Amino acid sequence: MLRRLGLGALLGVLLAAPEAAWAKERLIWLLRDLPPLTIFEGSRKSQGAVDQMLAMLIERMPEYDHSIQRVNRARALQMLQERGFNCDPTLLWTPERARFIHFSVPSMGTLSNGLVVREQDRALVDPFLVNHAVDLKALLANPPARLGMVAERSYSTPIDSVLKTTPAENLTPHYGTDAVRSLLQMQHLGRLKWLLAYWPEVRYLSLELGQSLDDLVFYPIQGVTQYQFIHVGCSDTPLGHEAVTHINQLLLELRKETLPPLYGQWLDPQMRESYMKDAEHFFDDDAP
Repeated sequence: MLRRLGLGALLGVLLAAPEAAWAKERLIWLLRDLPPLTIFEGSRKSQGAVDQMLAMLIERMPEYDHSIQRVNRARALQMLQERGFNCDPTLLWTPERARFIHFSVPSMGTLSNGLVVREQDRALVDPFLVNHAVDLKALLANPPARLGMVAERSYSTPIDSVLKTTPAENLTPHYGTDAVRSLLQMQHLGRLKWLLAYWPEVRYLSLELGQSLDDLVFYPIQGVTQYQFIHVGCSDTPLGHEAVTHINQLLLELRKETLPPLYGQWLDPQMRESYMKDAEHFFDDDAP
């Protein structure tokens, strides 16, 4: 049939259906509500640090048709294991994830997770403090208190290692899309004593829920560095590798001066000043 159409007729067919002929690959960005990195609702909607970073990446990657899909952490990891063209801009690198995710260079330094407790329960933590940091393994070895956590979230390799060896009855994993918000409400009602979370996330959500931050105390975890570094992670496929190559080029331009203020603005003034000074040297050696 193509021979009978001839070149001119064939070009006419292609021009008549340009979208089919020149369709871009669709890159699906997997996001969850993770303030102050990503914010889905409220007056600061889409103004989170990663929200703004992602907008820059999308603008600078016109070779793809971009779409955003809201999923919880467990579903995002499941989709990244599939053969689709999916990327997540808020991932911590772990050896387990590296088996099926192709990671970018680090994009942004964030304050690490820690233990959040109510002020009235802080005396229960004192026996497990070592140089002002919580010995999480020892704490969790003393039931009946349960630890609230987001299911499938990585809290850093040291914390993840402790959680893997903790009896299931000592953990309260939450699989919902508003996991930390729900866990904070449970803690506020006294149904949960311990909560693993990022303090800036707790700070944002507590204000939204009308809960006083004076009622909560944050403790760093023994063996966990002050900062951790998020990456963009894409499906470990040829398309995923191709996208990460471009993403790396963009992040190397953005991460030193452009990205730190996007996160720093969400910290309290004293912490913001310290963070911004430290951020100047996050990538001095091209690695955290």
